[in-house]
Amino acid sequence: MDENTILSVKDLVTQFKTGDGLVTAVNHVSFDMKKNRVLGLVGESGCGKSVTSLSIMRLHDPKLTVMSGDIEFEGKNLLELPDKEMRKIRGNRISMIFQEPMTALNPLFTIGNQLSEVLKLHQGMKDKKKIRQAVVDILMKVGIPRAEKVVDEYPHQLSGGMRQRVMIAMALLCNPKILIADEPTTALDVTIQAQVLEVMKALKEEYEMSILFITHDLGVIAEMVDDVIIMYAGRIVEQGPVEEIFNHPMHQYTIGLMNSRPSQIQKGERLHCIPGMVPTLAEMPDGCAFAPRCPYATDECRKAVPELAEMRPGHMVRCIHPGKEA
Repeated sequence: MDENTILSVKDLVTQFKTGDGLVTAVNHVSFDMKKNRVLGLVGESGCGKSVTSLSIMRLHDPKLTVMSGDIEFEGKNLLELPDKEMRKIRGNRISMIFQEPMTALNPLFTIGNQLSEVLKLHQGMKDKKKIRQAVVDILMKVGIPRAEKVVDEYPHQLSGGMRQRVMIAMALLCNPKILIADEPTTALDVTIQAQVLEVMKALKEEYEMSILFITHDLGVIAEMVDDVIIMYAGRIVEQGPVEEIFNHPMHQYTIGLMNSRPSQIQKGERLHCIPGMVPTLAEMPDGCAFAPRCPYATDECRKAVPELAEMRPGHMVRCIHPGKEA
C-alpha cells in the first residue's frame, strides 16, 4: 500500500447465509481510498454499495455472514482483527453516517447524552463539563443553531436536516481518518441536502480526512467526489476520476445512468430509463450480470464475466464492448 493510500480493499467477497445456501452480495471488489480525497460509490439499490461499507466497518452479523479478502488500514487487515481491536477503530479511526438519522439515533436519550457516549467510550473522557463543551462545540461546527439548547433535546424535536447534522457531528467527534457516508442526504429536501453537503466539504478540509460517499444520485457525485466507483450486481463495473467518468462513460450501465439524469432530457421528451431489473442475489445470470439489460450484449458477454481493464489512464471498465453509443 503506497503512502498516499489510507485504506485498501482487495478481493472483498461478502456472502450471506440463507435458506437456499450462500448468496454473494459483494463479489471480488477491490479499490483504494486516497488520503484527503472523496471516493464515490454509485449504483442502484441492491448493487452492494451499503454491504461494502458495512463490510469495512464489520457490522454484519458474523453468524449469518461469510467474508474473505483484505481490508488494509494502518497496516492491519480489518477482517482479521479481534472484536476488541475492531471496536477501537470503529467510530474512532473510521466513522460512519447512516442513511436514516431517525433510526440511527435513540429516541429515548437526549442529543447530548448520545454524543457524550462517544467521547466516554473512545476518548476516555470523564469530566462532565468538558464533555458537554466538546459536544456543544461540534454541534456548532456542523451548523446547528442554539447548540447549547439542542444538547438537551430529543431526536424527535429536530428536523430531518438537523438530525443528519447531529449524525455528522457524532461521526466527527473523534477526528476520524476515514468517514463513510451511506446516502446521508437521501431523505432530505434539495435545499437542506445542499447545506449538508457544504458542511461535509468544509469539515473534510478542516479535519483532513478521506470520505467514502455512497449514493445513487449522480448530481451529488458531481458536486462532492474526486473519484468514482460504479457498482452493479455486487461487482465494480467502472471506476476512475469523476471528470473522466462523466465525460467518457464506457460501460453501458454507466451510460444508462448518465442518460437517465433529468438534465439530459429535452422539453417534451420522455425520461430515459434502463430496461429490465437488477438480478436478485439468488438468480445471478452467467457471464456479465448486466447482459440481460444491455443493448449490445453478445453470446460472449453471457458466457464469462469480463475482467476490469484500463481503457484510459486511471479509467477501468468491466466490459467486452466498452464505449458504444456513449
